Amino acid sequence: MTIATGQSATLEHTVTDDDTALALGSGDLPVLGTPRLLAWAEAATCAAIAAEVDAGSSSVGTRVQLEHVAASPVGATVTVTATTSYVDGRLVRFEVVAEHAVGETTKVVGHGEVTRVVVDRGRFLGRL
Repeated sequence: MTIATGQSATLEHTVTDDDTALALGSGDLPVLGTPRLLAWAEAATCAAIAAEVDAGSSSVGTRVQLEHVAASPVGATVTVTATTSYVDGRLVRFEVVAEHAVGETTKVVGHGEVTRVVVDRGRFLGRL
């Protein structure tokens, strides 16, 4: 496993009715719900290191700090980028930024930090 700072992945998602705060129970408005934004942020962190984590290992989220700073309507394309900002052995910290297009510009809709730890699949599941 060779994870280095600066590795990144970008994922694109189109907001659907199933992604809204109303559908997720995190509010009553038909805009991107924070729980879905968080899931997309974590998916981007997994993608950023997927090539470096061998088949016998996985990574688990241990800490999230996420600010959801702007609404995204149904139909908006949200781009989530996760970049490794710190690596210490099995601990990997990511900077995460989510944006959507507004006309010719992009608007930051969320940003934060996600920490993951690389674990041995068998040992991790054996502790349950």
